[in-house]
Amino acid sequence: MAKADSAGAHWTLDAVPYDLVDVARARACDEVFYLVAAASFIETAADLYTDNLIDYFSGEADVAEWLVARWKPEELRHGRVLRGYVEHVWPEFDWSRAYGGFFDEYSRVCTVDQFEPTHSLEMVARCVVETGTATFYQALGELAPEPVLGGIAARIRADEVGHYKYFFRFFRSCDEGRYPGRLRVLGALRRRMAEARSDDAECALRHAYVVRHGGDDAAARAKLSAHLTASVKRHYPVALAARMLLKPLDLPPRVARVLEGPVARAASRIML
Repeated sequence: MAKADSAGAHWTLDAVPYDLVDVARARACDEVFYLVAAASFIETAADLYTDNLIDYFSGEADVAEWLVARWKPEELRHGRVLRGYVEHVWPEFDWSRAYGGFFDEYSRVCTVDQFEPTHSLEMVARCVVETGTATFYQALGELAPEPVLGGIAARIRADEVGHYKYFFRFFRSCDEGRYPGRLRVLGALRRRMAEARSDDAECALRHAYVVRHGGDDAAARAKLSAHLTASVKRHYPVALAARMLLKPLDLPPRVARVLEGPVARAASRIML
């Protein structure tokens, strides 16, 4: 598989060289179609989720401003870039129809009710989400069959790591800087990790599958989902995921090092 292109490549997510995509190599990798299509749906729907977050954090002006000015535009850009890749490599796929079905279902369950009870704990949940996305895109970059997709994945990963850093900083300052306590932080981590076997991803995969095949076959789709999970897991950076997940617990360095192994193993089982 092609690795991400070098850091010296002179293009950005605002100007992706789709003309350089090796379409034949990309089309030969069926799992990449589903991973990229599903990710494009979820990223494109970020405006709905951001609006919910902005409402929830209405009392935190710095957070709301950053969500509007940075997080939302970057997430929507990820969606546009991934959609562009799908439409360039698989022009026969009706992306708009598949996304419409996904959004109709997703918008009914994406509500403020899913948020944590305090701002600081919701930031812990955000850190879990950004851990999942950053590590997913790292794995996608390893799976990429050609360099342009590898470069897209590397650039999105860098954005998601940046988002994690912002959410972690806000976690430290929310609720007037009061640390909620390790037990409550652990509870938020566990709740969000339990949700990370993503209903969103399964929903996105289902709508991509239905439109691509003209109907659903639950057994075949379940087999496909298991295959995709196994493929991502082979390239999943579990050690990085463990370090990112442990950080909000503010553990002594020696304790954190001891826990990295068990948390890495748990992350590989729970988050994929």
